[in-house]
Amino acid sequence: MTATATTAAATTARTAPRSRGARIALRTLRVVLAVFFGVASGVPKLIAHPTAVESFDKLGWGAPGMYTIGALELLGGIALLLPLLSSLAATAFIGLMAGAFVVTVTALGGENAATPLILIVPLAWVAWATREETTKLVARVRS
Repeated sequence: MTATATTAAATTARTAPRSRGARIALRTLRVVLAVFFGVASGVPKLIAHPTAVESFDKLGWGAPGMYTIGALELLGGIALLLPLLSSLAATAFIGLMAGAFVVTVTALGGENAATPLILIVPLAWVAWATREETTKLVARVRS
């Protein structure tokens, strides 16, 4: 096979349409993750819920760290809902979850350390399944 044919085959395989069920599953997962990060995780930090305040004080990060991470989670949750930004948001959340795991193990005694690791799996699927959107985003930024 020539280089052009190989490239064309790879492009076709990458851009092959997904089944209706796969599209619905991906969209549902993006919504569930967006609600989790935006509402269940980000909002308590932004409204200074006592448990969030306690955790960030224990870390020594205080209110600035709490509000920054809460805002990142809320904005990332919104970005997960936007097709053009979903892959980028999922990738950013993978980094945030890796950091959350390290902080949970090293500074918070390891309680609930599995949660960030578990969340990496669906985030990786969203990032991979919507990777073509990142290509479109880069093309828009460059033009």
